[in-house]
Amino acid sequence: MLSIKNISKSFGDVHALKNVSLDLKPGLFGLLGPNGAGKSTLMRTLATLQKPDTGEITLDSVDIVSNPTAMRSALGYLPQDFGVYPKMSAKALLDHIAILKGVTDKSARDQQIRSLLEHVNLLTHASANVATYSGGMRQRFGVAQALLGNPKVLIVDEPTAGLDPTERQRFLDLLSEQAETKIIILSTHIIEDVRDLCTDMAVMGSGQIVARGAPEDLIGRIAGKVWRKRLPKDEAAAIKAHNNFLSSRHLSGGVIVTVLSSSSPGEGWEQADAILEDAYHAHLHGLVGKKAEPVDV
Repeated sequence: MLSIKNISKSFGDVHALKNVSLDLKPGLFGLLGPNGAGKSTLMRTLATLQKPDTGEITLDSVDIVSNPTAMRSALGYLPQDFGVYPKMSAKALLDHIAILKGVTDKSARDQQIRSLLEHVNLLTHASANVATYSGGMRQRFGVAQALLGNPKVLIVDEPTAGLDPTERQRFLDLLSEQAETKIIILSTHIIEDVRDLCTDMAVMGSGQIVARGAPEDLIGRIAGKVWRKRLPKDEAAAIKAHNNFLSSRHLSGGVIVTVLSSSSPGEGWEQADAILEDAYHAHLHGLVGKKAEPVDV
């Protein structure tokens, strides 16, 4: 069990985390939020790269703020950006990292490294310098190094950035396999990653957890209240000023606008099945349970 209780973190006048609390068990947990929501600050704090200003974090009842080694020995971490030694091959660098993680038996290291390189589709590039890898290849290498040593906790921060659709699916399948025995925290702003993979999630905004639950539970809170309408661009812009506006997307010269309302907003609006993207915007902007203004378009 990874327990996070009322942690806060500030950088000068910026309050990056505000009384964040979460209890996590083995499985895939999605942390969804826009850039600047505090996701990366939370991930760095959990990875013991920085201490919270207040609050406590425990892993299996051990305080990892005062005893960071307890987390580091059980952690696999894939940050948004990571550096590599410029003249080391993928295989050599993974071997070096495995030794640092305590995998001292050479035969066990070789077997684990080969298996991971095969899983992330880099086995044929094992002898190439990681510094020469493309962005997607480097990201896949990052996944492999995070899984070295069979960690109990796996933190992945924006992991599918730069991956093509095939690579993304391969990565998500790999995470799904690992989630049976590990606490995996998937921090992202890509809604599809959470929708496709996670059975538990939270929405984070302005340094706070604004919603928590299974994706279907968050969707259920707005079921029957989602309405869509195709509008000209100038009329769509006016809708964005309403307090029940959810989202919009351009389509064939017009704009599909989505709002949250307990009844029909007016002529031409069609009730739609709620999806996770709708629930995300509704919770992020505090619209769930809030009385909406009428929409007159």
